[in-house]
Amino acid sequence: MQNKITQLFNVTYPIIQAGMIWNSGWRLASAVSNAGGLGLLGAGSMYPDVLREHIVKCKKATNKPFGVNVPMLYPNLEEIIQIIIEEGVKIVFTSAGNPKAYTQQLKDRGITVVHVVSSVKFALKAQEAGVDAVVAEGFEAGGHNGREETTTFTLIPMVKEKIDIPLIAAGGIANGKGMLAAMVLGADAVQVGSRFVASEESSAHRNFKKMVVEAKEGDTLLTLKELAPVRMLKNKFFEEVMELYTKNPTKEQLQELLGRARAKRGMFEGDLDDGELEIGQIAGLIHDIKPAAQIVEEMVSEFETAKISIQDL
Repeated sequence: MQNKITQLFNVTYPIIQAGMIWNSGWRLASAVSNAGGLGLLGAGSMYPDVLREHIVKCKKATNKPFGVNVPMLYPNLEEIIQIIIEEGVKIVFTSAGNPKAYTQQLKDRGITVVHVVSSVKFALKAQEAGVDAVVAEGFEAGGHNGREETTTFTLIPMVKEKIDIPLIAAGGIANGKGMLAAMVLGADAVQVGSRFVASEESSAHRNFKKMVVEAKEGDTLLTLKELAPVRMLKNKFFEEVMELYTKNPTKEQLQELLGRARAKRGMFEGDLDDGELEIGQIAGLIHDIKPAAQIVEEMVSEFETAKISIQDL
Protein backbone atom coordinates (compact mmCIF):
# COMPACT_ATOMS: atom_id res chain seq x y z
CA MET A 1 0.00 0.00 0.00
CA GLN A 2 2.93 2.33 -0.59
CA ASN A 3 2.03 5.76 -1.98
CA LYS A 4 2.84 9.45 -1.50
CA ILE A 5 1.48 9.54 2.05
CA THR A 6 3.13 6.37 3.32
CA GLN A 7 6.40 7.67 1.90
CA LEU A 8 5.86 11.14 3.40
CA PHE A 9 5.27 9.77 6.90
CA ASN A 10 7.36 6.57 6.55
CA VAL A 11 4.43 4.35 7.60
CA THR A 12 3.11 1.03 6.33
CA TYR A 13 -0.52 1.97 5.75
CA PRO A 14 -2.15 5.25 4.61
CA ILE A 15 -4.28 5.38 7.77
CA ILE A 16 -4.00 8.35 10.13
CA GLN A 17 -5.60 8.32 13.56
CA ALA A 18 -7.10 11.76 14.16
CA GLY A 19 -5.66 13.83 17.01
CA MET A 20 -8.96 14.24 18.86
CA ILE A 21 -9.31 16.19 22.09
CA TRP A 22 -9.80 14.01 25.20
CA ASN A 23 -9.43 10.84 23.13
CA SER A 24 -5.95 10.82 21.61
CA GLY A 25 -3.31 10.29 24.26
CA TRP A 26 0.00 8.43 24.01
CA ARG A 27 -1.57 4.98 24.42
CA LEU A 28 -3.76 5.37 21.34
CA ALA A 29 -1.18 7.18 19.21
CA SER A 30 1.56 4.63 19.91
CA ALA A 31 -0.82 1.70 19.34
CA VAL A 32 -1.83 2.98 15.91
CA SER A 33 1.76 3.74 14.96
CA ASN A 34 2.89 0.30 16.10
CA ALA A 35 0.13 -1.21 13.94
CA GLY A 36 1.49 0.49 10.82
CA GLY A 37 -0.63 3.64 10.67
CA LEU A 38 0.19 7.14 11.87
CA GLY A 39 -0.86 7.94 15.42
CA LEU A 40 -1.49 11.53 16.47
CA LEU A 41 -1.52 13.06 19.93
CA GLY A 42 -4.41 15.50 20.45
CA ALA A 43 -2.74 18.63 21.85
CA GLY A 44 -6.04 20.53 21.96
CA SER A 45 -6.96 19.05 25.33
CA MET A 46 -3.48 19.15 26.86
CA TYR A 47 -1.71 21.83 28.85
CA PRO A 48 1.87 22.27 27.59
CA ASP A 49 3.43 20.17 30.37
CA VAL A 50 0.86 17.41 29.77
CA LEU A 51 1.64 17.41 26.06
CA ARG A 52 5.35 17.04 26.81
CA GLU A 53 4.58 14.08 29.08
CA HIS A 54 2.53 12.39 26.34
CA ILE A 55 5.24 12.96 23.73
CA VAL A 56 7.89 11.44 26.02
CA LYS A 57 5.68 8.41 26.80
CA CYS A 58 4.79 7.96 23.13
CA LYS A 59 8.47 7.93 22.17
CA LYS A 60 9.06 5.19 24.74
CA ALA A 61 6.04 3.16 23.56
CA THR A 62 6.87 3.16 19.85
CA ASN A 63 9.88 3.46 17.57
CA LYS A 64 7.57 4.24 14.66
CA PRO A 65 6.61 7.72 13.40
CA PHE A 66 3.87 9.60 15.24
CA GLY A 67 2.71 13.20 15.23
CA VAL A 68 0.86 15.90 17.14
CA ASN A 69 -2.38 17.60 16.13
CA VAL A 70 -2.44 21.27 17.12
CA PRO A 71 -5.80 23.11 16.96
CA MET A 72 -4.81 26.73 16.54
CA LEU A 73 -7.84 28.15 18.33
CA TYR A 74 -6.45 27.07 21.72
CA PRO A 75 -4.16 29.11 24.01
CA ASN A 76 -0.48 28.45 24.77
CA LEU A 77 0.29 27.94 21.08
CA GLU A 78 3.80 29.35 21.25
CA GLU A 79 4.69 27.11 24.16
CA ILE A 80 3.12 24.05 22.50
CA ILE A 81 5.06 24.63 19.28
CA GLN A 82 8.29 25.06 21.25
CA ILE A 83 7.74 21.78 23.11
CA ILE A 84 7.08 19.96 19.83
CA ILE A 85 10.38 21.30 18.47
CA GLU A 86 12.33 20.56 21.68
CA GLU A 87 11.03 16.98 21.87
CA GLY A 88 11.94 16.24 18.26
CA VAL A 89 8.43 15.50 16.96
CA LYS A 90 8.71 15.00 13.20
CA ILE A 91 5.07 15.39 12.10
CA VAL A 92 2.57 18.13 12.98
CA PHE A 93 -1.06 18.46 11.89
CA THR A 94 -2.47 21.96 12.35
CA SER A 95 -6.16 22.85 12.27
CA ALA A 96 -8.70 25.58 13.04
CA GLY A 97 -6.49 28.51 12.10
CA ASN A 98 -4.18 30.16 9.61
CA PRO A 99 -1.70 27.63 8.17
CA LYS A 100 0.83 30.42 7.59
CA ALA A 101 1.23 30.97 11.33
CA TYR A 102 3.68 28.13 12.06
CA THR A 103 4.24 26.16 8.86
CA GLN A 104 7.54 27.72 7.86
CA GLN A 105 8.88 27.75 11.41
CA LEU A 106 8.19 24.03 11.70
CA LYS A 107 9.45 23.14 8.23
CA ASP A 108 12.69 25.04 8.87
CA ARG A 109 13.31 22.49 11.63
CA GLY A 110 12.68 19.51 9.37
CA ILE A 111 9.12 18.88 10.57
CA THR A 112 6.47 17.62 8.13
CA VAL A 113 3.39 19.84 8.30
CA VAL A 114 -0.19 18.95 7.38
CA HIS A 115 -3.17 21.28 7.67
CA VAL A 116 -6.84 20.32 8.10
CA VAL A 117 -9.36 22.13 5.87
CA SER A 118 -13.08 21.99 5.11
CA SER A 119 -13.17 23.65 1.69
CA VAL A 120 -11.32 24.04 -1.60
CA LYS A 121 -10.60 27.67 -0.70
CA PHE A 122 -8.75 26.76 2.48
CA ALA A 123 -7.01 23.81 0.82
CA LEU A 124 -5.48 26.25 -1.66
CA LYS A 125 -4.46 28.61 1.15
CA ALA A 126 -2.79 25.72 2.96
CA GLN A 127 -0.92 24.72 -0.19
CA GLU A 128 0.21 28.33 -0.68
CA ALA A 129 1.44 28.35 2.93
CA GLY A 130 3.80 25.50 2.07
CA VAL A 131 2.27 22.56 3.92
CA ASP A 132 3.31 19.07 2.84
CA ALA A 133 -0.25 17.70 2.64
CA VAL A 134 -3.81 18.62 3.50
CA VAL A 135 -6.61 16.80 5.28
CA ALA A 136 -9.94 17.60 3.64
CA GLU A 137 -12.59 16.98 6.29
CA GLY A 138 -16.23 16.70 5.38
CA PHE A 139 -19.39 17.74 7.19
CA GLU A 140 -19.90 14.19 8.53
CA ALA A 141 -16.91 14.43 10.86
CA GLY A 142 -17.23 14.65 14.61
CA GLY A 143 -16.01 17.48 16.80
CA HIS A 144 -15.21 20.92 15.43
CA ASN A 145 -16.06 21.19 11.79
CA GLY A 146 -16.39 23.59 8.86
CA ARG A 147 -19.40 25.82 8.30
CA GLU A 148 -19.80 24.89 4.64
CA GLU A 149 -21.58 21.56 5.25
CA THR A 150 -19.79 19.99 2.28
CA THR A 151 -19.80 16.21 2.56
CA THR A 152 -16.55 14.26 2.41
CA PHE A 153 -17.29 12.51 -0.86
CA THR A 154 -18.16 15.83 -2.50
CA LEU A 155 -15.19 17.66 -0.99
CA ILE A 156 -12.44 15.16 -1.84
CA PRO A 157 -12.72 15.24 -5.67
CA MET A 158 -13.15 19.03 -5.65
CA VAL A 159 -9.99 19.53 -3.57
CA LYS A 160 -8.11 16.93 -5.61
CA GLU A 161 -8.90 18.88 -8.78
CA LYS A 162 -7.23 22.03 -7.42
CA ILE A 163 -4.18 21.02 -5.40
CA ASP A 164 -0.88 19.36 -6.26
CA ILE A 165 0.18 18.12 -2.80
CA PRO A 166 -0.97 14.84 -1.18
CA LEU A 167 -4.57 14.70 0.00
CA ILE A 168 -5.96 12.95 3.09
CA ALA A 169 -9.71 12.33 3.38
CA ALA A 170 -11.50 12.68 6.72
CA GLY A 171 -15.09 12.52 7.88
CA GLY A 172 -17.37 9.50 7.80
CA ILE A 173 -14.64 6.88 7.27
CA ALA A 174 -14.48 3.99 9.71
CA ASN A 175 -13.75 0.86 7.69
CA GLY A 176 -11.88 -0.47 4.67
CA LYS A 177 -14.74 0.10 2.24
CA GLY A 178 -14.93 3.77 3.19
CA MET A 179 -11.16 3.98 2.84
CA LEU A 180 -11.28 2.52 -0.66
CA ALA A 181 -14.10 4.84 -1.70
CA ALA A 182 -12.16 7.89 -0.50
CA MET A 183 -9.06 6.80 -2.39
CA VAL A 184 -11.01 6.13 -5.57
CA LEU A 185 -12.22 9.73 -5.34
CA GLY A 186 -8.66 11.00 -5.18
CA ALA A 187 -7.44 10.74 -1.58
CA ASP A 188 -3.97 9.38 -0.89
CA ALA A 189 -4.89 8.38 2.66
CA VAL A 190 -7.65 8.56 5.24
CA GLN A 191 -7.81 10.17 8.66
CA VAL A 192 -10.02 8.23 11.05
CA GLY A 193 -11.42 9.65 14.27
CA SER A 194 -14.68 8.18 15.53
CA ARG A 195 -13.68 4.54 14.97
CA PHE A 196 -10.60 5.06 17.16
CA VAL A 197 -12.67 6.73 19.89
CA ALA A 198 -14.21 3.28 20.39
CA SER A 199 -10.83 1.62 20.88
CA GLU A 200 -9.38 0.10 24.01
CA GLU A 201 -6.50 2.59 24.03
CA SER A 202 -8.59 5.72 23.55
CA SER A 203 -8.48 8.00 26.59
CA ALA A 204 -12.24 8.62 26.29
CA HIS A 205 -14.36 7.60 29.28
CA ARG A 206 -15.90 4.16 29.09
CA ASN A 207 -19.39 5.72 29.37
CA PHE A 208 -18.76 7.78 26.26
CA LYS A 209 -17.35 4.82 24.31
CA LYS A 210 -20.45 2.81 25.23
CA MET A 211 -22.74 5.60 24.02
CA VAL A 212 -20.82 5.77 20.74
CA VAL A 213 -21.27 2.08 19.98
CA GLU A 214 -24.97 2.35 20.86
CA ALA A 215 -25.50 5.36 18.55
CA LYS A 216 -27.82 5.05 15.58
CA GLU A 217 -28.26 6.95 12.35
CA GLY A 218 -29.37 10.50 13.09
CA ASP A 219 -28.08 10.58 16.67
CA THR A 220 -25.58 13.37 15.93
CA LEU A 221 -26.01 16.95 14.70
CA LEU A 222 -23.73 19.84 13.78
CA THR A 223 -24.60 22.88 15.87
CA LEU A 224 -23.20 25.98 17.65
CA LYS A 225 -22.03 27.45 14.34
CA GLU A 226 -21.99 30.95 15.86
CA LEU A 227 -19.16 29.85 18.17
CA ALA A 228 -17.31 26.97 16.49
CA PRO A 229 -19.37 24.38 14.60
CA VAL A 230 -19.36 21.08 16.46
CA ARG A 231 -20.97 17.71 15.73
CA MET A 232 -22.09 15.88 18.84
CA LEU A 233 -24.42 13.22 20.13
CA LYS A 234 -27.89 14.28 21.19
CA ASN A 235 -28.21 14.35 24.97
CA LYS A 236 -29.57 16.63 27.70
CA PHE A 237 -27.02 19.36 26.96
CA PHE A 238 -27.80 19.14 23.25
CA GLU A 239 -31.52 19.57 23.97
CA GLU A 240 -30.71 22.64 26.07
CA VAL A 241 -28.85 24.10 23.10
CA MET A 242 -31.82 23.41 20.81
CA GLU A 243 -34.21 24.98 23.32
CA LEU A 244 -32.07 28.11 23.50
CA TYR A 245 -32.09 28.38 19.70
CA THR A 246 -35.90 28.72 19.77
CA LYS A 247 -35.36 32.04 21.59
CA ASN A 248 -33.05 33.48 18.89
CA PRO A 249 -30.06 33.69 21.25
CA THR A 250 -27.10 36.01 20.99
CA LYS A 251 -23.59 34.62 20.63
CA GLU A 252 -22.97 35.59 24.25
CA GLN A 253 -25.99 33.58 25.45
CA LEU A 254 -24.78 30.52 23.56
CA GLN A 255 -21.33 30.93 25.07
CA GLU A 256 -22.83 31.22 28.55
CA LEU A 257 -24.75 27.98 28.09
CA LEU A 258 -21.67 26.20 26.71
CA GLY A 259 -19.53 27.39 29.60
CA ARG A 260 -16.14 25.81 30.10
CA ALA A 261 -14.89 22.22 29.92
CA ARG A 262 -18.09 20.75 28.43
CA ALA A 263 -16.12 18.45 26.15
CA LYS A 264 -13.89 17.27 28.99
CA ARG A 265 -16.93 16.65 31.16
CA GLY A 266 -18.57 14.52 28.50
CA MET A 267 -15.83 12.64 26.68
CA PHE A 268 -13.15 12.36 29.37
CA GLU A 269 -15.17 12.32 32.60
CA GLY A 270 -18.18 10.41 31.24
CA ASP A 271 -21.01 12.84 32.06
CA LEU A 272 -23.49 11.72 29.40
CA ASP A 273 -26.15 14.27 30.39
CA ASP A 274 -24.37 17.60 30.73
CA GLY A 275 -21.20 16.93 28.74
CA GLU A 276 -20.45 17.74 25.10
CA LEU A 277 -20.17 14.38 23.35
CA GLU A 278 -18.28 14.97 20.10
CA ILE A 279 -18.51 12.19 17.52
CA GLY A 280 -19.08 11.76 13.78
CA GLN A 281 -22.11 10.55 11.86
CA ILE A 282 -20.30 7.27 11.23
CA ALA A 283 -20.91 6.33 14.89
CA GLY A 284 -24.02 4.56 13.63
CA LEU A 285 -21.70 2.03 11.96
CA ILE A 286 -19.50 1.46 15.02
CA HIS A 287 -20.76 -1.42 17.14
CA ASP A 288 -17.90 -2.49 19.40
CA ILE A 289 -14.80 -1.43 21.29
CA LYS A 290 -11.61 -3.03 19.97
CA PRO A 291 -7.83 -2.70 20.30
CA ALA A 292 -6.48 -0.07 17.93
CA ALA A 293 -4.24 -2.63 16.20
CA GLN A 294 -7.27 -4.75 15.38
CA ILE A 295 -9.07 -1.74 13.94
CA VAL A 296 -6.11 -1.02 11.64
CA GLU A 297 -5.78 -4.69 10.66
CA GLU A 298 -9.49 -5.00 9.85
CA MET A 299 -9.50 -1.77 7.83
CA VAL A 300 -6.57 -2.96 5.72
CA SER A 301 -8.09 -6.42 5.21
CA GLU A 302 -11.49 -5.01 4.23
CA PHE A 303 -9.82 -2.49 1.92
CA GLU A 304 -7.99 -5.26 0.05
CA THR A 305 -11.11 -7.43 -0.17
CA ALA A 306 -13.24 -4.53 -1.42
CA LYS A 307 -10.61 -3.62 -4.01
CA ILE A 308 -10.71 -7.16 -5.41
CA SER A 309 -14.52 -7.25 -5.42
CA ILE A 310 -14.94 -4.12 -7.54
CA GLN A 311 -12.64 -5.49 -10.23
CA ASP A 312 -15.52 -7.73 -11.29
CA LEU A 313 -17.99 -4.86 -11.69
